[in-house]
Amino acid sequence: MRSAAIEWRPDCRNIPIALKTLNEHYGLVSIMTHRTTLVFALMLALLPAWNLRAQAPTTAAQPAPGAISKADRERALGILDAISKGIPGLYYDPKMNGLDWNAVIAGARARIAASNSLNDALTQIAVAVSALNDSHTVFEPPARPYRLDFGFKYQLIWNRCFVMRVRPGSDAEAKGLRPGGEILEINGVAPNRQNLHSIEYLDYGLDPRPEMQLEVRYTPGERQHIKVKARLAMSPDLVYRPGAGVRYDVYRRNENVMHRMRMQYASYKVGNSLLLPLDLGTVGILKFPWFDFNLDDFYWLSGKIRKDKALIIDLRGNSGGAVETLKYFIGMFFDHDVKLFEKVQRKKTSPEVAKSEHRLYFPGRVIVLVDSESASAAEIFARVMQLEKRGTVIGDHTSGSVMEATSFYFASSGVDYGAEVTVANPIMADGKSIEHLGVQPDEVVLPKLADLESGRDPVLAHAAQELGVTLSPEDAGKLFPYEWPQE
Repeated sequence: MRSAAIEWRPDCRNIPIALKTLNEHYGLVSIMTHRTTLVFALMLALLPAWNLRAQAPTTAAQPAPGAISKADRERALGILDAISKGIPGLYYDPKMNGLDWNAVIAGARARIAASNSLNDALTQIAVAVSALNDSHTVFEPPARPYRLDFGFKYQLIWNRCFVMRVRPGSDAEAKGLRPGGEILEINGVAPNRQNLHSIEYLDYGLDPRPEMQLEVRYTPGERQHIKVKARLAMSPDLVYRPGAGVRYDVYRRNENVMHRMRMQYASYKVGNSLLLPLDLGTVGILKFPWFDFNLDDFYWLSGKIRKDKALIIDLRGNSGGAVETLKYFIGMFFDHDVKLFEKVQRKKTSPEVAKSEHRLYFPGRVIVLVDSESASAAEIFARVMQLEKRGTVIGDHTSGSVMEATSFYFASSGVDYGAEVTVANPIMADGKSIEHLGVQPDEVVLPKLADLESGRDPVLAHAAQELGVTLSPEDAGKLFPYEWPQE
């Protein structure tokens, strides 16, 4: 979570994110994402190091001649040195979670000295940072000159990974990938809640490759091996550099992001007007994709929902964002100030309070929809609504990525890198943290395989039915169509 806006990566699914059991192989422990000012980001544990492509050498032997240049090795050691000094000065726990930080860094330095590639050396830095086992403390490697788009989206439903959508015209579509397929392996690793974001961190951040190997199952017993080629585009960060040209492409891409991440609203009448001629009011449905809105946006929203008797807030896929946005939004649903959590910082502990927004106050019933990709600020919102008995949470178990972080960056000879660092640990009103635990819905409602294949949305349809609105899963699935990022 951060105090102004959200870190969001439209083409890389909000990565990098984690690295936990990678550390178990090295005797260490876990990691996460990026940005200045404070962020609620995503966090999941990481996969075993023996499943990673870019792992430490199995012996302390000298690296293969010519595999990594002396300059690259020295560059990696310099990055490690900067990261190792930057994190302790910012981290919320001066005891570094009880970790012997100097020993961790010494181990990383030794492994970099024996690394056989630059990617391998950078991975050792990620492993060292992940030893803190903190969802929001993560190494940000130097930016790649390109970004990858594999043309499909996948998601965990409970603890299984499924293809959710496929971009028309992509190589994924040409290879026969389609919604509803269960992904059994990604580049040889079986994805689950403990490692999916680690896989993404590796594939998009630490060791990106233009081809992804998938094992997919569509019917019981049927496994398909599919190789999906990525579409490569120049990284926006590099495009924007002076002299790189096409600056306006960056502007247009940002406009596309803002368009896709806008609030979307629809309203439905309660009951069947033929059977119930009385006006029973309306129910609003709000798609709230991130926590990066200002007060003017909430005035617009208030005007839309003012006459609704109830509101469904869809936070599925919402990876978090700004603390101020979170406070504004929660303030709309209470006629009094609400303490969100105790913010445990390096030198003090203080309450984070959402002031009641009396001019925007919505008194109606509230249902909140969440899924495995609901993270950070989205999780805080859902948990506050539960604890204050203000709303019902429906859907899947959330991410469990709830810390408050800031970022620092270095630039040396055109190489940019840095780290996101946790500066506060939010403790909820019940005295518990939801970091690594997530939010358990009041009612678990999940889509079935046939729903994914046909684009139905039984979760939203169920929530609407709870409020007296007749909305079929088919119509619910068409309400807010997915919009692909600009190519």
